[in-house]
Amino acid sequence: MNNPAQAQEDFDVCIVGSGAGGGMAAYALTRAGARVVMLEAGPEWFATRDSPMFQWPYMTERRGAATPVREFGEFDACDGGWEIEGEPYTRAPGTQFDWWRARMLGGRTNHWGRISLRFGPDDFRAKSIDGLGDDWPISYGDIAPYYDRVDRLVGILGSVEGLHNHPDGVFQPAPRPRCYELMVKEAADRLKITCIPNRLSIITRPLNGRPACHYCAQCHRGCVTNSNFSSPSVLIEPALKTGRLKLVSNAMAREVTVGRDGLATGVSYIDKNDGSDRHVRARVVVLAAGSCESSRLLLNSRSALFPQGIANSTGAVGKYLTDTTGTDVSGFIPRMVDHVPHNEDGTGGAHIYMPWWLDNRKLDFPRGYHIEVWGGLRMPSYGFMGGIQRFPGAGGYGKKLKDDYRRFYGAVVGFAGRGEMIPNEKSYCEIDPNVVDQWGIPVLRFHFEWTDHEYNQVKHMQETFRSLIREMGGEPFSPMPTREQGYGIATGGRIIHELGTVRMGDDPNRSALNRNCQAHDVKNVFVADGGPFVSQADKNPTWTILALAWRTSDYITEQRKRGAL
Repeated sequence: MNNPAQAQEDFDVCIVGSGAGGGMAAYALTRAGARVVMLEAGPEWFATRDSPMFQWPYMTERRGAATPVREFGEFDACDGGWEIEGEPYTRAPGTQFDWWRARMLGGRTNHWGRISLRFGPDDFRAKSIDGLGDDWPISYGDIAPYYDRVDRLVGILGSVEGLHNHPDGVFQPAPRPRCYELMVKEAADRLKITCIPNRLSIITRPLNGRPACHYCAQCHRGCVTNSNFSSPSVLIEPALKTGRLKLVSNAMAREVTVGRDGLATGVSYIDKNDGSDRHVRARVVVLAAGSCESSRLLLNSRSALFPQGIANSTGAVGKYLTDTTGTDVSGFIPRMVDHVPHNEDGTGGAHIYMPWWLDNRKLDFPRGYHIEVWGGLRMPSYGFMGGIQRFPGAGGYGKKLKDDYRRFYGAVVGFAGRGEMIPNEKSYCEIDPNVVDQWGIPVLRFHFEWTDHEYNQVKHMQETFRSLIREMGGEPFSPMPTREQGYGIATGGRIIHELGTVRMGDDPNRSALNRNCQAHDVKNVFVADGGPFVSQADKNPTWTILALAWRTSDYITEQRKRGAL
């Protein structure tokens, strides 16, 4: 697509997307003096002024139930979903993959559980250890200083443990475990499962003008006091205050435009307010729309110079899509019935978690997982304690039913596994040749496949969770899923950790980006989301996205100073 001829403002950098990567790029680049424009497909939203944090469920007719744009409940801080009206995607025959998209300033950083884990030294060189996948072109040592910077800027709670592949950070004090978490810890210790304080991007001490968490436990609603991390409040707001960031909301990016010299000239987009075609000019383009959305932009950026799309001369864009493996088990814990009322204040999430503790060389799957924990006296809302008939002797009507709810309140514990998928050639996204969205932009078509690596790993998760519940004296609510049921593995995309598809690497024939997240084909195009990831790891990706985005932004700043960009 040719650039529009009308006169327009020029920027040093155009960032597409406002989540973890986009927000960090805006923060770092504006502080370095760059004039930045940010395109966001949804409306503006800042938790500090827009969050419903202090509303009780009974204050609305829905009592917290889900809505078409808030699938995790009406109080959840993120607009979006796996299905968005007017924005379809397709699946190849036989494929099961669900693609979550956020449509608001800050994206998924408004919604996530804030489990903030560094990738470990082995995660960057896994192929050298077990021969599977690919090594990253960078090491833990290359990114560690940026993890430290993120810790100090954003804030993270945790504990120093000295675990080799679960690196410690610059931690604020972690809150004490709740009652049910102490029981989980006791069971884990007896089973020799490592169980340590959680690592969450929630501050327990004042930091950079932000007050400490006051333990309302409603983090998923967005934090009015700015005590947990979201991109708008912690990164974009400071960037706006520099006077060097222009925010354009409701801007649906269509493609990266290029000049005759083969360099990017900016980004064309649809103004969703009136449906008009618009364009922003910039010397550097940073894509941070999410790995798959950034892939879609690159693949749709076709021209005579780049007939397969930008950064895709060797067909690398879209390849090696991964998502975190996941499964869940919950159970009834009789020891928690008729408990003494007690204080369960704390953060919006568990105060403990279990990093990978075993040696994969002794198992039938190659990579690990971590365990997340839930339970306790969470705020009742729509669907609260649904299926009460599962508890012994519970159910019925009237006073007995109410008494049963009181008796069994807090007597459930659940475990969720989050593990590493090995990238495979059969999992990728591409442009569907026949389907477009409501703005005429071609959509993605997904191919996705789990392998025995993932199925065996999830089987181990299921067995471990059931052992933990029984060690606590409880009983799982559901039977062990069979091999035919995939051992209960979550559908691809459902954990919302899709990564890869615009991978970094030293070999331009097998990667789209170099080690600085810079396109091999177009030196002024960068990717600052989960797209550059070479592997998944058994950790949530947000902390690595933030660190990589800061590292990439520093490289852009250095290259601009040298006159190379």
